[in-house]
Amino acid sequence: MYNVHIKERCSYIGTKLVNSVIKAVKILEIIGRSKPLGISEIGRELEIPKSSTHNLLQTLESEGFVERNEDTNKYNLGTRLIELGYRAQNDLAICRIAKPYLNGINQATDETVHLTLLDNDEVLYVDCVESKRRLRTYSVIGIRAPLYCTAVGKAIMAELPEALIKHIINSKGLAKLTDSTVIDEKSLLRDLSDTRTRGYSIDNKEHEDHLVCIGAVIRDAEGKAFASISVSGPSDRMTEKRVVNIGDLVKNAAGEISRKIGYRI
Repeated sequence: MYNVHIKERCSYIGTKLVNSVIKAVKILEIIGRSKPLGISEIGRELEIPKSSTHNLLQTLESEGFVERNEDTNKYNLGTRLIELGYRAQNDLAICRIAKPYLNGINQATDETVHLTLLDNDEVLYVDCVESKRRLRTYSVIGIRAPLYCTAVGKAIMAELPEALIKHIINSKGLAKLTDSTVIDEKSLLRDLSDTRTRGYSIDNKEHEDHLVCIGAVIRDAEGKAFASISVSGPSDRMTEKRVVNIGDLVKNAAGEISRKIGYRI
């Protein structure tokens, strides 16, 4: 009987610990997608008491996962996450394999080069080599972006089954982010068809004004599209001839990376 009570208590404690971990993770997610937040705001979103929110935030702060602004008593993400994110980035095989190619493209173009992964029907930026020019695209590592209006996203999207493409369109929508964003499904499908024919995608000021990006898909050993690379630069520098030249460059580099991973045509 005594052993039964011990087991029940351990199970109860284990459940409480798991719940606390889940809440702590959710706090990091809430702060990560918002401006700095206070205890009350975080507690309301999580629907937990202010005292519980305070205890969780104190623990996260003591470990460096969040930082409190003493003037406003609001919380930002902490530097410990940068350290862990950097380690996670280095542990990703795709980052190690792709890095020399990102560097090579950067040296050849002197434009910013990105590497992204397909994640939950979006692209996640996982690595970047920035241009040295004064007017340039800056690193967006850790940021997510839509598939339909980014070069990295369209490069992947073009290789997905049509049923999945339409599912993503229906579930995510086609929001107009700039005057050039393609928000018509038929036009987008034609664009994706052109991407497959060319072997590279083009974001012509569709995600950000005055920015042109050229992307190409990376495939895994089974041939599935799971990542992509892109070159980004101000539209004034991205002439039609230069887009074609860069397109061939990223297409060839993406193909080499795919082969390094194990893809065979």
